[in-house]
Amino acid sequence: MNERLARRLGPLHARQRLGIEDAHEAQAFGQGLNFFHFENWYSVHAMMRLVLRLCGLYGRGRRNAAKVALRRNDIVCARLPRAFDGYVLLHLSDLHADMSEAAMAATRALVGGLDYDLCVMTGDYRARTCGGFEASLAVMTPLVRALRAPIYGVLGNHDTIRMAPALEDLGVRLLLNESVAISREGASIFLAGVDDAHFFRMDNLEKAAAGVPPEAFSILLSHTPEIYAQAAHAGFDAMLSGHTHGGQICLPGGAPITLDSHLPRRFGAGAWSYCGMSGYTSVGCGSSVLPVRLNCPPEITLHRLRRAS
Repeated sequence: MNERLARRLGPLHARQRLGIEDAHEAQAFGQGLNFFHFENWYSVHAMMRLVLRLCGLYGRGRRNAAKVALRRNDIVCARLPRAFDGYVLLHLSDLHADMSEAAMAATRALVGGLDYDLCVMTGDYRARTCGGFEASLAVMTPLVRALRAPIYGVLGNHDTIRMAPALEDLGVRLLLNESVAISREGASIFLAGVDDAHFFRMDNLEKAAAGVPPEAFSILLSHTPEIYAQAAHAGFDAMLSGHTHGGQICLPGGAPITLDSHLPRRFGAGAWSYCGMSGYTSVGCGSSVLPVRLNCPPEITLHRLRRAS
């Protein structure tokens, strides 16, 4: 496994990522962009489950978590080649596949009838942040088989780099501080992706953007939207992310109690823009910590690229 990762990522990236994981993957305090990581404090999870049950909300939250909605979003840019006007990307994020198999079944049912050109996945494929990942891959396998190729993805803060070979064997081409050209009718756009920027801090925008011509239209995949400013100033035209879950458990009206992120709240869910870069933060199709959703339905998203007139 280590030899395969070294060949795939380069020996330095592989050694750094594995070393940081071994030292910090279950750490609840002090690592990453946030000081406190409640997804790593499992006694808090039990307390949250108890509170929701006492309030009579746990059952409703579980049912809500399986009601995955389809969202649509337009990304408009004058630099988009004419050949890509109308090009559609299916965006899946934060599957946490082994947390709620009902949500994954709903996602499989939704994607089966969709028309799109390319699929992107913005990380967090397993429920826990440490330990094995075989259960998540077992649930993901039929979902990936239901998707239309090509499929590109990045890793999230719940994901170990040891998942990378298995995900790529499934057909998900990971972009780990890398970019790839997407061609159509003689024109090209570029899709780049960074390794996890929230917890493991292994993102390298300079390396990811190195192969993107300055004049080309480019989209960045990042698990977290927290690097929005760096991405915009690196010249990306669009950025697709997840991580926040939109709050997952929200107050009436959809106001999040927490986004578990260091960023303005307007970047926490849906479409946004910054310094000429279009952004979209998916609330995810899965659930984290607990398999519940309140006032924040899960989603998959179709992004349609539009050339500005």
